[in-house]
Amino acid sequence: MERVSLAGATRTILLIDDDLELCELLREYLGEEGFEVESVHDGDVGLARALEGAHDLVVLDVMMPGQSGFDVLRKLRASSEVPVVMLTARGRDVDRIVGLEMGADDYLGKPFNPRELVARIRAVRRRVERTSAPDLERLAVDGVALHAPSRSASLHGEPLHLTSAEFALLEALLERAGEVVSREELSERVLDRRFSPLDRSLDVHVSNLRRKLGKDRIKTVRGHGYLFARGAGG
Repeated sequence: MERVSLAGATRTILLIDDDLELCELLREYLGEEGFEVESVHDGDVGLARALEGAHDLVVLDVMMPGQSGFDVLRKLRASSEVPVVMLTARGRDVDRIVGLEMGADDYLGKPFNPRELVARIRAVRRRVERTSAPDLERLAVDGVALHAPSRSASLHGEPLHLTSAEFALLEALLERAGEVVSREELSERVLDRRFSPLDRSLDVHVSNLRRKLGKDRIKTVRGHGYLFARGAGG
């Protein structure tokens, strides 16, 4: 899978949304914040552009004619790990959960304040750019290995294809393997926002990571948080 870095001076965003007025507003606002924005208004064209690998991040609307945002995301994730922030209808929690389960890095409900979108984009950007301390550059526990500088991970030598949130989550849990890490701490580190019991994002990212690692490796400690279980890998 292609890996994308948001490091460097140029920060390019692909905006896929059929709302022309919103796209123009966001092009102007994000441009003032230092981002270079290309907007397309159809899922087929958006997918083709995203697969070219010319953008650092994709902002993807769920509701579009032709291919929906879910269709685009599913096909994109088959060959690319470019970070994706999905735009969902306000109150449609199921859309948000489905988007995260399919590999979106984050979501934002419409209507939204453009400042909140910038905050979400920057949070994803920080996750992608974040590096560990030198003594934690490589982590390996029970066949799960993670190399922070290259943002690569493997399971028994086989590559793991992780979103930016899944990578940050795995890194946080491996650093303290065998210890409980609170939801509050994980939310701050993985999502760059305070934990809210109403926000299912962290739980969905944990569920996705479990599917990729094996369900027994990450334990839920009710009322406290999550734990990477040593010796559970077989």
